[in-house]
Amino acid sequence: MEELARTAGITVRTVRFYRERGLLPPPRREGRIAWYDDHHLARLRTIAALLERGHTLTGIADLATAFESGRDVGEVLGLGLGEPTEETPVRLSPEELADYFEDEVTPENLATALELGYLATDGDEIVHISRRLLDVSSSLVREGVPLAAVLETARRVRAHADALADLFATTLHTHAPAADTTKLRPLARGVVEAELSMALDRRLRTEPPQDTRPPAA
Repeated sequence: MEELARTAGITVRTVRFYRERGLLPPPRREGRIAWYDDHHLARLRTIAALLERGHTLTGIADLATAFESGRDVGEVLGLGLGEPTEETPVRLSPEELADYFEDEVTPENLATALELGYLATDGDEIVHISRRLLDVSSSLVREGVPLAAVLETARRVRAHADALADLFATTLHTHAPAADTTKLRPLARGVVEAELSMALDRRLRTEPPQDTRPPAA
């Protein structure tokens, strides 16, 4: 513990305090010897970085709990299944994620992102499944849209996207079963992007959109 504290630039008392608060996982024990490793050091540096960014210890503990309950990157990305994708995953430290979204990185938003599969864990790193989604969502937050609203909109968009994917998959399997899907994917995406662009043109020329969700039961 003394070596860990010295390397992290904090006191042994602080390390013990973080242990008691559940911010630091217990060491690996061999008899009476407690071994701390790079994982513990990375956690201490993350705590320090998040404290500098204005997060409280309680908030950091809640974030850590959310991270630890999230799925790992292999489960989210389906590594080893050979599925084609046009998205580029991005590896982030917890403090880098906080820099993208500032005070919008709350335990609630983090849990929602993990549930949607936008974020996964890989040891001490976070993996965002899509560079494009990361850039767009952080830009929306910078424009003043709350991250919670961005995530809720994304949840609803996914339902429509799944329906569109089913429609195109059925069409392709019916009329072009032997076609190269790597060539057909961008064609299908082009149709959706053009229709969405025209729909936005029509919608933005009219009154502000109304919430079309059915009333709660």
